[in-house]
Amino acid sequence: MKIVVIGGTGLIGSKLVAKLADQGHEAIPASPDTGVNTLTGEGLSEVLEGAQVVVDVSNAPNWDDDAVMHFFETSSRNLLAAETAAGVVHHVALSVVGTDRLQESGYFRAKLAQEKLIEGSSIPYSIVHATQFFEFIKGIADAATDGNTVRLPPALIQPMASDDVASGVGQVAVGPPLNGVVEIAGPEQFRLDELIRGRLKATNDPREVTTDPTATYFGITPGERTLLPGADARIAETRLDDWLNQSAAAS
Repeated sequence: MKIVVIGGTGLIGSKLVAKLADQGHEAIPASPDTGVNTLTGEGLSEVLEGAQVVVDVSNAPNWDDDAVMHFFETSSRNLLAAETAAGVVHHVALSVVGTDRLQESGYFRAKLAQEKLIEGSSIPYSIVHATQFFEFIKGIADAATDGNTVRLPPALIQPMASDDVASGVGQVAVGPPLNGVVEIAGPEQFRLDELIRGRLKATNDPREVTTDPTATYFGITPGERTLLPGADARIAETRLDDWLNQSAAAS
């Protein structure tokens, strides 16, 4: 199949393109770097010619509330219209576990708007909700840092490796449209504060983690299970310690 990956030069997209190509598919990375811009529509009709499947793993360059809403709404409208014209038969989008529960955040309001546009389109679709990536653990700490203190809630989280995210999205992309949502998640649960505390200690980071149930996580105040997938989620194989060992060996 010809599968166009929107955001195909990014963290997930580049892994996904490689995995699909290894399976024998014609996987085309599409991003501003390759001359395809979903915000302006530039290059869309050309890259979608002959495509059966489109996978959107793109992300907004600016997370300001208005900017991120503009990105996901405009990009999705342009993309879905171009797919309809090109005869695409399966639209796959990567989103986030708990998006509908995270509406305190402008980013997640924009992601939900994106999902609603996909659901309202005539194109058969699948939406993949993934949990947080191992690669962003340091980013979680940085976002919650004030001076030498990292303030985080004790919410449960079930993170996963980006390689497993790409594999999960790829499996959905080559299958029949779900016309619904599937969740993918890592194999282990952690308390958010304990996870970050352990990682900072392991890397000799002097910052101290303070447990605060009222602390925010990227603009939201999660309850204990807000960030967790449901019981029917597809569970990835890579455990955190294995990923850390692999990352250390590769560096």
